[in-house]
Amino acid sequence: MADENVTESENTTETTEQAAAPASQEQASAAATPSPAAVKPAAPSPAAMPKPHAPSPAAFAKKPQHTAAPAPAATGYAEDQVKAAEAFGRVDDNGTVYVKDGESEREVGQFPDVSKEEALALYARRFLDLKGKLNLFAGRLKSNNIKTHEIDETIKTLAEETAQPDVVGDLAALKAQFETLKAEGEARKAKIAETRKAAIAKAVEERTAIVVKAEELASSLGDNTNWRSTADKFRSLFDQWQEHQRTTVRIDKADADALWKRFSSARTTFNQARRKWAQARDTERNTAKEAKEAIIAEANALKDSTAWGETSHKFNELMDRWKQAGRAGRNEDDALWAQFRAAADTFFNARQADRDQISSSEKENLAKKEELLTKAEALVPVADEAAAKKARQALAAIQEEWDQIGYVPRDDMRRIEGRLDAVDKQIKAVEDAAWKKSDPEADARKSSFEQQINAQLEELSAKIAAESDPKKKAQLEAEKATKEQWLNAIK
Repeated sequence: MADENVTESENTTETTEQAAAPASQEQASAAATPSPAAVKPAAPSPAAMPKPHAPSPAAFAKKPQHTAAPAPAATGYAEDQVKAAEAFGRVDDNGTVYVKDGESEREVGQFPDVSKEEALALYARRFLDLKGKLNLFAGRLKSNNIKTHEIDETIKTLAEETAQPDVVGDLAALKAQFETLKAEGEARKAKIAETRKAAIAKAVEERTAIVVKAEELASSLGDNTNWRSTADKFRSLFDQWQEHQRTTVRIDKADADALWKRFSSARTTFNQARRKWAQARDTERNTAKEAKEAIIAEANALKDSTAWGETSHKFNELMDRWKQAGRAGRNEDDALWAQFRAAADTFFNARQADRDQISSSEKENLAKKEELLTKAEALVPVADEAAAKKARQALAAIQEEWDQIGYVPRDDMRRIEGRLDAVDKQIKAVEDAAWKKSDPEADARKSSFEQQINAQLEELSAKIAAESDPKKKAQLEAEKATKEQWLNAIK
């Protein structure tokens, strides 16, 4: 599946995203808060613009030319702030402005055709503007979203602006403040680096946890794996990876590549195992499909058979083979089962129809045999041999008609057969008794047996009289008693 196959392009995307994400974050932070170096003095009003002034050739030779500075618009500085700055400068009669710089003074600009107060105030305000940049930077250093490159760029700009500024004010204090901010900037950079290092370590740890989960899934694959559920878990881990990459600090490329290689390897292991399982499943399903199609063909060949018992047994065997054939897939199984079930229903419906017909006939036969039973049971009891002979002839006719009627319901068969047998036994008992009375051979056998018993009794009586051992005498007496019972039974 497309969502589960990792390609090399994903690895490239990983590297590209890692390289691009932090830069974008830093750019966004820089754009959100302007650096102090970007603060510009307020534009001068047209009325305060100085008039052109041409310096003398001697002035050109003595010092570099300074462009006359325009007067700024109102800045909102307090009067005492301006006056404090003005104390470090002066203006000569030509409108040239000087500032005290260390033990000497230097020219910072010219502002002719205006009063000395206005000229001095302009450069004092420029000093306050520059000091404002330092103050702004001091506040910015305390911000949580300041970046290292912003600190470097701002310090570089402020270094240039405070080196030889064309302003009037306490330059020593200004430079001291700058040096302090420079040291604070270095400390802030060190803290940012430390914080970033900790953030990177945490990000590596979090991303490693994602990799470990993927590797555990890959190592747990087996015959009992739920492939769909495991695929969902891998997809969730991949989504977590991408979200982590988007929302956390960019980690080192070497670490990112190593972790991605492990994660990608785990996903590849899963995808290969699932493909192998899918191929085996497809082979198994094809085999099951072929086996079930063969069973369906056999079922169709049997469905019109009327050999109910034999064919029922064969259909049971086909059902057993069907269960052992395995699964061919839900859709395939449903369609194949419908075909097999149709063939089986054709046969079993026909068998049931035949049974229903037979059942109806058997119930009719039962009613006929119960009528014959009523006639047969009316023949008994019989009183003598002549009555028994007459009853036997009537019973024979009933039995002949009985056999011609046919089958009755299975549940009633033993009951009615038992009743007819009972009639036959009663008649036979009378016949046997009459035969025994008229059998000469039986009388002879009886007489001979009686003589033998009498002889044995006489012999036992003699042994009992001669025996002195009580135990043996008791055994002989018991044997004699048994013989006497036999003799009484045949008399």
